Amino acid sequence: MTSALPRDLSCPRIAIRKNGGLELSRIVAGMWRMVEWGMTVEQRIAFIEQCIALGVTSFDHADIYGNYGVEGLFGEALRAQPSLRDRMQLISKCGIRLLSNKRPQHTIQHYDTSAAHIVASAEESLRQLHTDRLDLLLIHRPDPLMDFDEIAQAFTRLKQDGKVLHFGVSNFSHHQFEALDRRIELSTNQVEFSPLHVAPMFDETFDGLQDKGVAPMIWSPLAGGRLFTANDANAENLRLVIKDIADRLHQPFASVVFAWIMQLPSRPFPLTGSGRIEAISVAVAGTTFQLARADWFTILRAARGHDVA
Repeated sequence: MTSALPRDLSCPRIAIRKNGGLELSRIVAGMWRMVEWGMTVEQRIAFIEQCIALGVTSFDHADIYGNYGVEGLFGEALRAQPSLRDRMQLISKCGIRLLSNKRPQHTIQHYDTSAAHIVASAEESLRQLHTDRLDLLLIHRPDPLMDFDEIAQAFTRLKQDGKVLHFGVSNFSHHQFEALDRRIELSTNQVEFSPLHVAPMFDETFDGLQDKGVAPMIWSPLAGGRLFTANDANAENLRLVIKDIADRLHQPFASVVFAWIMQLPSRPFPLTGSGRIEAISVAVAGTTFQLARADWFTILRAARGHDVA
């Protein structure tokens, strides 16, 4: 069956923490592949404008994306069209030191959540993005040497200086999130989740965030494309189950996946990973409908390979 996207799609915007504060578009445009898209400055501006026209106003970055290159590409677009900045929310991450020809001083890939590195990374992101503030800064990965008090102090300094407005983490466990959130209010935990990776639903990650009124951000909601390409028996069956529901609802396959994720009561914010505005539109379409509970659990059963007990 064919599926048609609704006309006049508009992505809603909601507070990522229920007590107010930062509002993000429910679908967040992930920029980590931007180097691969091969866009000119004009094409980048046009893509950003198309996202904003769809209501996708939140853009996710990290200092290391594209071998330390993505933030600079995005910043070129903002420098060429400065009026875009006040129409968007900019998110970035720090805390990983990559082996890179752009960072010859790095002798081993490692984590660095020292206050000095957090502040320096944030300031470099501001330079690369051609902006005076980040709306949200995340610690990219848990660091075995991270000192929660030191991270909180660095975050406080950046906030006092007006350089970062809100803070969060990425890939943190339930306990790690709790430990840092006790020291400084965190807006989110960005984690991997998809029908092919459902662990956060069962390891207290989502439960703990829901309890605090904090919405997770979701990276790789389509499992990095494996939902479309993986050829093991479980993935193939899952694909058929989702396709059957999508055909019956006259919705695109990926829209059903995004709707399935966003139906969780922790209110997840999925990230896209595409430079095609059509793919962004399909994600936004997932905000326009809810699945019947039986359909939702049919996808979960296919994802896990067994019924609930």
